[in-house]
Amino acid sequence: MNRSLFSPSPSPSPRRVGPALARIRTTGTRAAVDWNARMLAEAADGTWRGTRWGRGALALVPSALAVGVLGAALAQGALAANFSVAGQPFTLTSNGVEGSGFGAIVNTPAVGRPDGSTTTNTAMARVGFASAGLAGLCGIVHQTIAGVPYSLLLAGGQKVTATPPTAFSTDIDASNLYIQATELQSYGPTTLQNAVLGQSADQVTVAGKPLTGALPGGFGLGSAGGEGGSSITLHGLNATAYDAEMAGALVLPDLKIRVVAGSASTC
Repeated sequence: MNRSLFSPSPSPSPRRVGPALARIRTTGTRAAVDWNARMLAEAADGTWRGTRWGRGALALVPSALAVGVLGAALAQGALAANFSVAGQPFTLTSNGVEGSGFGAIVNTPAVGRPDGSTTTNTAMARVGFASAGLAGLCGIVHQTIAGVPYSLLLAGGQKVTATPPTAFSTDIDASNLYIQATELQSYGPTTLQNAVLGQSADQVTVAGKPLTGALPGGFGLGSAGGEGGSSITLHGLNATAYDAEMAGALVLPDLKIRVVAGSASTC
């Protein structure tokens, strides 16, 4: 009669199993004793071997707290940040800007090269606002990955339109806002108050501090009314920037960060 594949096999002879089990028991016991002796010897020499899971868990706590704080700040609409791409310009646009404590200079900051070196041969304008209100904000960074173009979009507040409105209302508040740009332009009328054109760059201050890269005798746009006395209104803003720094806080009602294929021109 054929035996089913699922039928148990005949029990092996005890005479064959007994010696095998005895050898395994003896070998396993000896190995355990040797391993235990080795571990005790290594522990006695004071050298740490292995992973300190307790310390590892504690090391993760600051990172977890930092992520939690950042998430809370984003949820509350308050963010202090420095937005820059090493050696690569990006675009910042807004429907309008109203700023006070305004100042600007021309400087030559260090710009990174693809090979890791830096150059200071590019003249740029560094513009600062002690406080500013923006009518929406759109930041666009173009990248190429494996020959394929992508765009990183950072948008906040109201939608920024290609043609700025003739009248605007701000919905984003920023303090100690600085922009380092090779080009900054407005699409409508620009209003300057209490401003001094041609002030020595090292005498221009924003929020009580000189602008980075200011040189004595260099061109500067400062305030005629003392610290914080100057103001500016820009109907529409388009800047080719290398750095945008919010040394204070950026308070916005909404924040969206996304990556899209191709070279985007709007958020």
